[in-house]
Amino acid sequence: MIIITLPDGSTKQFDAPISGLELATSIGAGLAKAAVGFTTNGTQRDLDEMITTDCTATILTPKDKDGLDIMRHTTTAQALARAIKELYPSAKLAIGPTIEHGFYYDIAFAEPLSADDLPKVEEKMRQILKQNHRIVREEWAAEDVKAHFASKDESYKVMLVEDAIAKGDLIDGSKLSVFRQMDGDTEVFFDLCRGPHVKHMGQISAAFTLTNLAGAYWRGDSKNEQLTRIYGVQFNTKPELEAHLTMLEEAKKRDHRKLGKELDIFEIRSEEIGNGLPLWLPNGSVLRQELEMLATEEERKDGYHRVSTPVLAKEALYEQSGHLPYYAEDMYAAIEIDDERYRLKPMNCPHHHHCYAARPKSYRDLPYRIAEYGTVHRYEAHGGLSGLMRVRGMCMNDAHIYCTEAQVKDEFIKVMHMHQRYYNLFGITDDNFYMRLSKPDMAKLDKYVDQPEAWEKSLDLMVEAMQGSGLKYEEAHGEAAFYGPKVDFQIKNAIGVEYTISTNQLDFLATQRFNLTYTAEDGTDKPLYVIHRAPLGTHERFIAFLLEHYEGRFPTWLAPVQAMVIPITDEVNDYAHQVRQQLFDADVRTATGGLRVEVDTTSERMQKKILVAQQKKIPYMLVVGKKEAEAGTVAVRLRSGEDLGAWPIAEVIARMTQEIAARTDLPADKPAT
Repeated sequence: MIIITLPDGSTKQFDAPISGLELATSIGAGLAKAAVGFTTNGTQRDLDEMITTDCTATILTPKDKDGLDIMRHTTTAQALARAIKELYPSAKLAIGPTIEHGFYYDIAFAEPLSADDLPKVEEKMRQILKQNHRIVREEWAAEDVKAHFASKDESYKVMLVEDAIAKGDLIDGSKLSVFRQMDGDTEVFFDLCRGPHVKHMGQISAAFTLTNLAGAYWRGDSKNEQLTRIYGVQFNTKPELEAHLTMLEEAKKRDHRKLGKELDIFEIRSEEIGNGLPLWLPNGSVLRQELEMLATEEERKDGYHRVSTPVLAKEALYEQSGHLPYYAEDMYAAIEIDDERYRLKPMNCPHHHHCYAARPKSYRDLPYRIAEYGTVHRYEAHGGLSGLMRVRGMCMNDAHIYCTEAQVKDEFIKVMHMHQRYYNLFGITDDNFYMRLSKPDMAKLDKYVDQPEAWEKSLDLMVEAMQGSGLKYEEAHGEAAFYGPKVDFQIKNAIGVEYTISTNQLDFLATQRFNLTYTAEDGTDKPLYVIHRAPLGTHERFIAFLLEHYEGRFPTWLAPVQAMVIPITDEVNDYAHQVRQQLFDADVRTATGGLRVEVDTTSERMQKKILVAQQKKIPYMLVVGKKEAEAGTVAVRLRSGEDLGAWPIAEVIARMTQEIAARTDLPADKPAT
């Protein structure tokens, strides 16, 4: 007898194996009609797959997250792929997975495909959906699948079969799942796929569109041939699709690469400097300085000591830390210096461990917190590089807390609340961020340290702390760091785009590898726990996030240029420079030493100067003419276009000082206090 537990806790019993579709029918005809797949013990499965043992099962419809994923998978694997083969018979199909909000397919074309071709492909896909053909899952011997694709000259599919054979990723050790799209008894499309897929093309929502093309290296390796990647998005309803497309248009306007160029924040010169190695221009350097000043102030409140460590070290250090055994593919190659091998620093932690160990510590010194904005270098595949979001050289808001087991919970809660303070400061409410606890997959001992008891204890401590923080969190499997569980902070920007902005870990391995101890009250040496934390992530990723979050309209405290003095005519240029000097000399504490103010003495008309300042997202425009020069005032305009009228210079300074001290902009109608 097979006992199946349903989501509501009820059970169904069957005397023989039963398919997913039969299970759905036993629950209700309406559910069976809407079903696109099912899960057993959390694994997605095709409706015709059999349930042979006791399990928990969920029938999926497109209204479920997993059901929507199955529908999107079918769209890319059966509609997009078939449309391409019918329109471009010589094209070779590679892979077509789902992604957040949609799907993509990597394809090799004999002739380049352009964005202008996408409407034609999309129309062909819609024609295929209307035909409502059945999709049939079959299991074929791996060698037969390979021979089939070899006969069709589908070289990428052949390589995928060879990979599956080499990895032993086969059903019952010998077979692969394939899907045939059938018009009656006639096959109209055939593909290798894990599935699952819907049962017929009519179950696929028409609320989809192809969005863009991109280049993608086969297997993500820049040494391999470049394929064309076709992206699409898909939802259950057209209103959902339209809302998402509106969001994408807004995201384009906020793209940090576009804004970074327009606002002179950073430059990446791949040919001359190298891929993924950004140059920070003066405006970008201001952002870095202000963020570091913020971090320094907040860390001082929480009792951190600041250190500074070199950007490279002997290779043996990273052998000791475990980075070379577990992280080597993400590190730069060794450098030979005086017959010794050095490596660029991929992480700050081993250096910080030596800072801790430089002087003996007792229980009175704990917890011991050290921090730095440390520069690290990591090898990121060329295809993965993206503006400031994914780079090879970065500066991290890093810190390490050395504490006893009894102190772990409270220290981790303090770290999480530090994140909360930062995020709230940048207008990210508690509803717009959450934590993701990443656990190890202990079946992959090449990826994680083989100490199950230590992992279990560390996870228990982390969960206690996360529950104690009062902040939202969820759990993920198989994404931990090699030396301990980690917590990623996921935050949403002003238009709802989600980022992984910082990572924090609990490390039980460092104390063993580096002999990190403290002298306990009884005089014996005892081991430590280490908390790795980086609330502001890296300058690169966090500034990319802030560019998109604010759409370049940084609050006054953070703005690279805080005020632009705009003389109406050349006659008042001297007065404009006097205004600038008064603001420059004002006793205002910023990371750059005072107010950041410039004068526009170009020959443009006043309205053009104001427009240029607005385009540069400068918070204050201080317009001066003959009347203002005589009265010793400035006409204040905000970048929003609001005209605040004539103000004494001292009042402008007072208002800006208040905004900078509070790190928040005042409403237009609120005078300084």
